[in-house]
Amino acid sequence: MSKFGDRLTNLRENKGWSKTYVAKTIGLSSMQTYANYEYGRREPDFETVDKLANLFNVSTDYLLGRESKADKVHNMSVEEALGTIMSFEGKPVTPHDQKAMKDLLESYLRNRQ
Repeated sequence: MSKFGDRLTNLRENKGWSKTYVAKTIGLSSMQTYANYEYGRREPDFETVDKLANLFNVSTDYLLGRESKADKVHNMSVEEALGTIMSFEGKPVTPHDQKAMKDLLESYLRNRQ
């Protein structure tokens, strides 16, 4: 599989969507066309890449394999994100505060779906 196909598969599966749902939502007449994008057998045109990026709420750069700083942060685990926070407003973040932030983030992530 290509990086593009891997990212499509991961994004779709994380949403709990079927290939058929994605294909219909972006206006493809065949689910197999979309499946071929995931399998790396075909590449979409620019318009379709744009539709996929909008559907999954990611950048086209991300779909095409590039990672910006925002993408790196978006893809961090809760532990990785908290590990990068050393201070807030010039004050150190204590282990107790990091645990509270972790609990809030995990609660947010559970409830946003």
